[in-house]
Amino acid sequence: MSSPLFTPTQLGSLSLKNRIVMAPLTRSRAIGNLPNELMEQYYRLRAEAGLIITEGTSPSPNGLGYARIPGLFNAEQVQGWRRVTDGVHRAGGRIFVQLMHTGRVSHPANMPASASVLAPSALAVPGEMWTDSDGMQPHPVPREMSEADIAHSIAEYAASARLAIEAGFDGVELHAANGYLIDQFLNTASNQRHDRWGGAVENRIRFAVEVARATVAAIGAERVGMRISPYGVFNAQLPDAEMDEVYLRLIDELNALGLLYIHIVDHSTMGAPEVSPELKARLRAAFNGQYILSGGYDVARADADLDAQRGDLVAFGRPFISNPDLVAKLKSEQQLVAPDFSTFYTPGAEGYTDY
Repeated sequence: MSSPLFTPTQLGSLSLKNRIVMAPLTRSRAIGNLPNELMEQYYRLRAEAGLIITEGTSPSPNGLGYARIPGLFNAEQVQGWRRVTDGVHRAGGRIFVQLMHTGRVSHPANMPASASVLAPSALAVPGEMWTDSDGMQPHPVPREMSEADIAHSIAEYAASARLAIEAGFDGVELHAANGYLIDQFLNTASNQRHDRWGGAVENRIRFAVEVARATVAAIGAERVGMRISPYGVFNAQLPDAEMDEVYLRLIDELNALGLLYIHIVDHSTMGAPEVSPELKARLRAAFNGQYILSGGYDVARADADLDAQRGDLVAFGRPFISNPDLVAKLKSEQQLVAPDFSTFYTPGAEGYTDY
């Protein structure tokens, strides 16, 4: 019997050579927040994936929370990303950019001098983050976003999506997971507003919906996906009693916009709380577009879930770091190379393009 994981498929109008997705993986190689030749090599070497989703890429100077993450809000960044997309396309691959505004998960030392640390509420993330200039530093208290800040941020996502198409991307994934800006609005641990952007479920989902709406208006729904993390606890997010309703209501709104796919984060294999199979099944049944599974998959489990129609595509993350030829290795049942954790976020080729 043939493996469904390696079977060609369609993602909207895109023909994919298999159902394997390279998940977004922060790698911190964008010196000066610019995509570069090293990044082009890294992504091109992994173009056997049916779809590559890039590392989180900020649509705004205000979203450059981590050291050396790329942006997509100016002409120089477009030029850098064009090098990457050209390389992937020449190698026969498909590539989406993940738009990730870090919101309160940030530090001024990682940002341009004119940028601001913004969030739904003036609540700092517990703990510290790395800065190249000053080492580990406490997360600052963010500025609570005004109506004008919110409107500006929504417009930045749409503008970045237009630049993504200019840069040659096949589409964009809106990062609404893992405690970054969109997720900060969804979650009561980071959103304690009492206006139309917080409190009731319809208010907490509003920012995610309006970002999606603006992005769809900019580049078309067939080019837009969204990543979500129900019950995620990364970056100090916390579940609440309304969490199922939050995501089911969000799916209803995304259906109305015609979004291409949703991409579900499940980090339970790395110790995070499990996203219940029941909620996954409800989201799958409710959503009209395609559904990307993720979370510690191997070929056998991926094939089983694809056969059972629990999803349409399967994302693999960390194995791609140390196995640029992951698709071939999975297909031929070769042993995988283990990644070097100490080089996940360091600058340079070591642990990046030398596997």
